[in-house]
Amino acid sequence: MKILNKIISIKIKNRIKLIDDVVQQPIKYQTEILKSNIKFSKNTLFGIQNNFKKITNYTDFKSLIPINNYENLKPYIKLAQKGERNILWPKKVKWFAQSAGTTNNISKFIPITEESLQFCHFKSGKDMLAIYLKNYPNSKIFSGKSLMVGGSTNINTNQPYLSGDLSGIIIKNLPIWVQLKRATSLRTTLLKNWEKKIQNIITETVQKNITNISGVPSWTIIIISTLLQKMEVKCLRNIWPNLELYMHGGVDFNNYKQIFNGFFRERKPNYLELYNASEGFFGIQNEPDKNDLLLLVNQGVFYEFIAIKNGQERDDQIIPLQEVKLNVIYSMVISTNGGLWRYKIGDTIKFTSINPYKIKIIGRVQSFINAFGEEVNEDHVNETIVYVTQKTNSIIKEYIVAPFFFQDNSGCHEWIIEFEIPPENINIFKRLLDEKLQSINSDYNAKRNQNLLIKEPIIHVVKRNFFYQLLKEKDKVGGQNKIQRLYNNRNFIELLIKRL
Repeated sequence: MKILNKIISIKIKNRIKLIDDVVQQPIKYQTEILKSNIKFSKNTLFGIQNNFKKITNYTDFKSLIPINNYENLKPYIKLAQKGERNILWPKKVKWFAQSAGTTNNISKFIPITEESLQFCHFKSGKDMLAIYLKNYPNSKIFSGKSLMVGGSTNINTNQPYLSGDLSGIIIKNLPIWVQLKRATSLRTTLLKNWEKKIQNIITETVQKNITNISGVPSWTIIIISTLLQKMEVKCLRNIWPNLELYMHGGVDFNNYKQIFNGFFRERKPNYLELYNASEGFFGIQNEPDKNDLLLLVNQGVFYEFIAIKNGQERDDQIIPLQEVKLNVIYSMVISTNGGLWRYKIGDTIKFTSINPYKIKIIGRVQSFINAFGEEVNEDHVNETIVYVTQKTNSIIKEYIVAPFFFQDNSGCHEWIIEFEIPPENINIFKRLLDEKLQSINSDYNAKRNQNLLIKEPIIHVVKRNFFYQLLKEKDKVGGQNKIQRLYNNRNFIELLIKRL
């Protein structure tokens, strides 16, 4: 096993040279990817219908191919699911990732081609390890096993295609050297029943040398908490002394970092943030002391961006990577080696650096509040929560926010919060939250002035596992499901208030 570890380390470290070259010439690689994807797909059904053969540059691409959402591409995806070839991408597509999304979203089936699997998801995974080993040259993560907390995955074989959570598809197709490092059995990893999955994971890993964990924070926390309770210990190092790294993505980690740190009485692990979605692997944290992400521009994905203003996208103002500006909130549009063409993924980001191109995930396009012209987004709220929880020695596990309307046309923000550790005084918590949000959002501050348009917030504190039970009732328990935090209407929060 030591020889295997040495070979793996050498191979991965050699990738740094290519990664550095891509960072130095991002637009060159983006141009090559666009041309390659178009050339490869010119004889597909979508390529023929959209005149791919006439596309010689980005201007042609922009004028000939419409911007798409899932509903636009759904008829093509349905044909590919029937086993038809050359629809959105050459050849037959075997795998479709079932993207569960947030509490209110219906499932989507994202095509996973051989190219997107190998040259986007797997290639990015190798780059991730290369970057980590560069930052931590004395790492010993290969000396033990990996705990991969995937979704509640069900690979459906009763159809002409295979579908399941992306995590399940990835795990089913991992190369042998990665399979050897997996801590749990394939059966447990792909198990549909989440409660049974937790128990199996604990049983299969409690005596193993776990050196790294990957998974969405909220579900990983449930597993670790259950394990600590079962073993009657306070520190995770009493069970896994060599745990070195936790890889996470999907949600803002600042809301969970205090909880994870609380699992360790000594030697906190390294944390590594990723931007890995069913549609592609888009970003990796490349600096240990910064939580923004290096945009992956050589993984078969061509990027475009639409600036968000007042919660609205202007499709006619879409721009390529070389035209983006710092600290502008953009909706991300992708064209991929999975056959998604000018596809609005539904995520919003902002650029924290142009050289190299680095991004911060803001949230979902629909996750904002602008009922009174305050333009509050998830970035504002997450920054506010980090500040207030530190000031009040509290920890928030989950929350949602929506507008509340008074009869005089004024209103406020109404919060439902589940605390891991509640504040001693909820009124002080509320005052600090309100003041901090005003300090970082001038529009909110202007509307709050003298209580004329926006009044002080309303906060409901709910019992533990409130949101877990909600997901469970909606059959959305599992590693890829999450709560949408901000709502611009009261439809969802009204349903929750009835449960209080």
